[in-house]
Amino acid sequence: MAQPLMPKATAVWLIDNTGLSFRQIAAFTGLHELEIQAIADGDVSQGIVGRDPVTNGQLTQAEITRCEADPREILKLAKSDLPRPRSQSKGARYTPVSKRQDRPNAIAWLLKHHPELADSQVCKLIGTTKDTIGKIRDRSHWNSANLVPRNPVTMGLCTELDLEKQVVIARNKNPEKIVRDVEPDPLPEELQIKPEPDLPGAGSDKNKRDDRNKSPHNYKEAAENLFRS
Repeated sequence: MAQPLMPKATAVWLIDNTGLSFRQIAAFTGLHELEIQAIADGDVSQGIVGRDPVTNGQLTQAEITRCEADPREILKLAKSDLPRPRSQSKGARYTPVSKRQDRPNAIAWLLKHHPELADSQVCKLIGTTKDTIGKIRDRSHWNSANLVPRNPVTMGLCTELDLEKQVVIARNKNPEKIVRDVEPDPLPEELQIKPEPDLPGAGSDKNKRDDRNKSPHNYKEAAENLFRS
């Protein structure tokens, strides 16, 4: 049920100027009946100026009179001829300052793995601009040489649900741009396994292993030479 603007101020006016029950006022304003009683007792209405719902077109005097005559009736909000404000679409996603330096890497990852995404979708996902996307695509970005594609989900720039939603939309519109085989991204340096350095004496151990791996024919030949001598 639609509720009036400034419900507490409206409740104060209805309590002071009508014979409506607490239940009727609570149902109309969306407040709890106990809260209406507290307003009537002056416990929570201090400093609240009553707002007349009749003069602002949210309620008619005939509707008040009808409900005053029958406590079982519920007030109905008056229909307004004024146009409703249009809901504005949300702008680009806000990215925390601490993560803004990661956006170029995320853009590079999206361009590599999901070229079917439109620039507007990338902007919506990670809160960037089309100009930045274009520079990373044609490698004219000032830091292009150091960019490493990173998944924006793992970096916390967007959720996996949002990414999947945009990918599904893009694949329906641009199926020819879907990349089938993509080389895996290199692991971050901190996750790469580095070879252990050779320890002193490691060479002799290696030689011993090589000797053990020699063909048995070599040992047989050495034994025959020993008996001949």
